[in-house]
Amino acid sequence: MKTDVQIAQEAKMLPVNEIAEKLGLEEDDLVHYGKYKAKVNLDVLERLEDKEDGKLILVTAITPTPAGEGKTTVNIGLSMALNKIGKSAITTLREPSLGPSFGIKGGAAGGGYAQVLPMEDINLHFTGDFHAITTAHNLIAAMLDNHIHQGNKLNIDPRSVIWKRVLDMNDRALRNIVVGLGGRTNGVPREDGFDITVASEIMAIFCLSKDLEDFKERIGNILVAYKYDGSPVFARDLEVQGSAALLMKDAISPNLVQTLENTPALIHGGPFANIAHGCNSMLATKLGLKLADYTITEAGFGADLGAEKFFNIKARFGNLKPDATVIVATVRALKHHGGAENLEVEDLDALAEGFENLEKHIENVNKFGVPAVVAINRFPTDTEAELDYVKKRTEELGSVAVLTEVWGKGGDGGIDLAEKVVEVVDSKPSNFKPIYDSEESIKDKIHKIATEVYGADGVDYTKACEKRIKQIEADGLDKMPICMAKTQYSLSDDPTLLARPEGFRITVRDIRVSAGAGFLVALTGEIMTMPGLPRVPAANNIDILEDGEIVGLF
Repeated sequence: MKTDVQIAQEAKMLPVNEIAEKLGLEEDDLVHYGKYKAKVNLDVLERLEDKEDGKLILVTAITPTPAGEGKTTVNIGLSMALNKIGKSAITTLREPSLGPSFGIKGGAAGGGYAQVLPMEDINLHFTGDFHAITTAHNLIAAMLDNHIHQGNKLNIDPRSVIWKRVLDMNDRALRNIVVGLGGRTNGVPREDGFDITVASEIMAIFCLSKDLEDFKERIGNILVAYKYDGSPVFARDLEVQGSAALLMKDAISPNLVQTLENTPALIHGGPFANIAHGCNSMLATKLGLKLADYTITEAGFGADLGAEKFFNIKARFGNLKPDATVIVATVRALKHHGGAENLEVEDLDALAEGFENLEKHIENVNKFGVPAVVAINRFPTDTEAELDYVKKRTEELGSVAVLTEVWGKGGDGGIDLAEKVVEVVDSKPSNFKPIYDSEESIKDKIHKIATEVYGADGVDYTKACEKRIKQIEADGLDKMPICMAKTQYSLSDDPTLLARPEGFRITVRDIRVSAGAGFLVALTGEIMTMPGLPRVPAANNIDILEDGEIVGLF
């Protein structure tokens, strides 16, 4: 089998202006970044403001396992399949981070014959959006330290600075550092650290803003530190929001590219799915809804993290109404949840045990009033008995499971899924509604997520977290949605508890304020915001040859 990059390099791309024409866009609507990439001017959204939105389809997945699920691949394949059956469809995805691209996980441009192109560019620097976000973030950090050095008029306590620096690369050595060393001229010494760019609150703001002015206002609301008297310091106190917004004037526009089958794709933004909401930009999603009959989007990790945050955060802020949700599952992953050691052989007992994980995710999607379709991402080792079992059990839950083979067959392998999605959208109206009100207390909101979505018996808080909640309430910052930060490998906060755990409680150790993004981050367990490289990084096998051919990039 050819590698992803070989398949991508052999594909016949259309000039991006021809992709734009499919969507009714004109040349003046584009800002070209070469022959196959362009940004779409935000003027288009204003021009199409009165046009009725198309259908919104969210692609999510079961709880991730090492066996893989293929959520992005199915997303891309579904958009191509919808076009094959005569529907106008567009996919909206997150931009990949350089960290996993050169680390271990790989990029986020799909795989096999369901990819977005130009794959090499998308997985590398693309149109420079992440560089702009990195620079805007670090500008605030520089202005903050400069303010302290230049007399500290705001009386900022250097020990209470919470705004770190960022870099779009896995580098564990930068997690905890000391800045300001070398004498008086080099600033005030204090402990600091780096997060990866996708963990920056600027990234979350970028993906939730409705335009550049909204972005600027949100930047001003970022909580960066506390004063000696314990009162909060915001980015607007440093008068930095204007210059940070200027750095983002080009990045704020969505990026238009294409799939292997020349289906339009908008790829824009890429926030962490743990400490942020894990979805592509609001602007790209809203643009897709105006340009196509069906917009296929996705949210990071399993439905307990990604879909929950899409529903409770992104859809709430954007007044979005998802029409259906596709839950991606594999027989292999379900057997892993059931404790199978050999995923290559038939094991109906393990499959039955692991199916409980999919069952819970279907229930969760339905809690939000959105109809669910299960996409079984087929592997060659899947047996007919195993596939029939998943289909039958899914039907018993009032949903439907459809086989997909988009990785090996492209859009042709997703036609059955596309037809079923259209049928469900036409026959089962969505009654979408978030499961909590933002005005509820912090603990009430967390309790609803933990008990209703995760299946926990309740929530415990550390003493430090209890104190933090009181401070947030005193500062008047508690009436925001909750962004839960927990392991992606379990419905619980214990990554070793697979399938559908019962009899557990969630422990919240801290609450972080992302006032610019507009949500509170509840931390459970240890969440890594600056990953490290593995013993053998992917970067060791990546190269560019004399003739310009790229090798080793997946």
